[in-house]
Amino acid sequence: MVQNTPTGGPGRFGSRLAQQGLGLDVVHAWDGGRLPEDLTGHRSLIVLGGGYMPDADDRAPWLAPVRALAEEALRTGVPVLGICLGAQLLAYVAGGTVRAEHGLPESGSTELTLRPEALDDPLFQGLPARVKAVEHRVDAISRLPRNARWLASSERCPVQAFRVGESAWGVQFHPEATPQHIRGWDAEALRRQGFDRDELVRTAERDEPESLRNWQGFADRFASVALNGA
Repeated sequence: MVQNTPTGGPGRFGSRLAQQGLGLDVVHAWDGGRLPEDLTGHRSLIVLGGGYMPDADDRAPWLAPVRALAEEALRTGVPVLGICLGAQLLAYVAGGTVRAEHGLPESGSTELTLRPEALDDPLFQGLPARVKAVEHRVDAISRLPRNARWLASSERCPVQAFRVGESAWGVQFHPEATPQHIRGWDAEALRRQGFDRDELVRTAERDEPESLRNWQGFADRFASVALNGA
């Protein structure tokens, strides 16, 4: 698991994946943590979020080796889950495009609409057609890779989830995040975007019981893919 910022950790995913038998090797790439040279011996690759474009090597020089790992995973079929920046990076290496500050920003518990393609997807199957998840983004995937399967959207962001091949998923939202994460966000930056942090926290707390159930199940299904195959 690649962590790209000090606060962007595994969240609820860490303990849930461990409960399912998937051990986590969390690399603090933002702090100079050493990335593996390849994915030999690893059952999956998870790339977390961060406030960078996927090719911002001048600001985040570790992104180049992360892209190489994602490319290897696509070639070899190692399961991948990209979250926020991780989803954008996956789309980028697979041939899609990502644009900075694209469309209207999203923050807080946000309603997603699953597309028909998600009904039989190994991770999304069983979720309700409309499901809440925590968002925190200004950048967006503007064009999916040619061979991607488009899985979910939201009112402000058409590409909320996709799959490339049989076992590589990108999600623009944060299934690992809880209301407590929102409390740590920059209140002034949110205000400039038209959001009130306290209201975002209250809404996320209201939605948390359902979100916890939905995204724990999602984590369980990813662990199953990583351990047993799709």
